Amino acid sequence: MSRRGVGLAAFDRSRITSAQFASHGSSLRSANAAALQTQLEVFRSLLQQFAQQHGREIRSNPTFRAQFARMCAAIGVDPLASSGTGSGSGAGGGSLGGSVWSQLLGRTVNDFYFELAVRVVEVCSETRNENGGLIELRKVQERIMKGRPEGAGEITEDDILRAVGTLKPLGSAYSIIKVGSKSYIRSIPKELNTDQSAVLEAVQVLGYVSVSMLMVNLHWTRARAQTALEDLEGEGILWVDKQAEEEWEYWSPSFILENPDFAVGG
Repeated sequence: MSRRGVGLAAFDRSRITSAQFASHGSSLRSANAAALQTQLEVFRSLLQQFAQQHGREIRSNPTFRAQFARMCAAIGVDPLASSGTGSGSGAGGGSLGGSVWSQLLGRTVNDFYFELAVRVVEVCSETRNENGGLIELRKVQERIMKGRPEGAGEITEDDILRAVGTLKPLGSAYSIIKVGSKSYIRSIPKELNTDQSAVLEAVQVLGYVSVSMLMVNLHWTRARAQTALEDLEGEGILWVDKQAEEEWEYWSPSFILENPDFAVGG
């Protein structure tokens, strides 16, 4: 009987000790979470001061702008995301809606990205007949820079990527896709399938492809190659040269426009 009593007492002590450890662990987790939250609030406050002091540099200097965006991302602040859905006022009398850019910089940088997004939409619309709604990111950057006044500052590809991101909440068709090593802005609702992406990647080599080229290099059947090419032609993304000597050739419109002296089919 005494041995049984010792066993039960030991079991009770073990259970109490486990409960104490669990309680202590929970307290430590709560304390660590509170400390981390305090650190993040301090960091956000410093970030706000930094933004207010360097708003002009953030807007005019692309390197500065990218570094600021990375600092925001490091503490979980999305500069272009809405900070609230309500339309009332907070304790400070400010709107609960709007973006972090707007709150920190008085809409200075916020407006920069939205204005840039408008320009991206304009470029995509202006060139849609040329490329079927699929334009290389670098070409968008070049067109926008040509239209900017001297001394207005550089627009980088990173800026354009962020500007396109501001269009997503509007439910637009604008998105960034990768074709091979290049980034493109897609401004058409229809998404490219894997075969179409493979064709566009092949087009980057010579500026054009043909059915036989796809059959030899990608080991596709004739029907598969023909279907992918015809789909891209139908969307206006590729142009077909029916005057080619051996077989129809499907060309990248941007290649033709960049090489005006190149005689297709000639």
